[in-house]
Amino acid sequence: MQAHVVYATITGNNEEVADIVVAAFEAANIAVKKTEISQTEVDEFEDVDIAVVVPYTYDQGSLPDEGLDFFEDLADATLDHVVYGVAGSGDTYYLSDYCVAVPKFEAQFAKTQAIKGAEGVKVNLRPDETDTAALTAFVQQLIATAKAQH
Repeated sequence: MQAHVVYATITGNNEEVADIVVAAFEAANIAVKKTEISQTEVDEFEDVDIAVVVPYTYDQGSLPDEGLDFFEDLADATLDHVVYGVAGSGDTYYLSDYCVAVPKFEAQFAKTQAIKGAEGVKVNLRPDETDTAALTAFVQQLIATAKAQH
């Protein structure tokens, strides 16, 4: 089984989220690749069992500028054999715009016919111990969903 984690970050918070996700896959003996969103093509997800996107939300609900092409290309992909999950950081200061990139990316994945493997995880700023536990459970659910597909 193979996983691919794609992240976008400005402050480093989301790379920390991605690193926690990668470590959880590695702990489960799942081969995993981590790439930055502007250096990744959506078709790279066609060769994996599990795809994870870790976008940040900034300002008032904006998606990462460097990930807009990836976001748009995702809607045109066919990933009906891929299990997906989305986790990302935001700032609760923005209230209703907090972490809206997570459901926005989930909606894009839904257009690909990919299989939602776990509920999205939202992290306020930097991940803490509680977030690490949630992200680990998120990865375990993704793996369980992927195994059930095979």
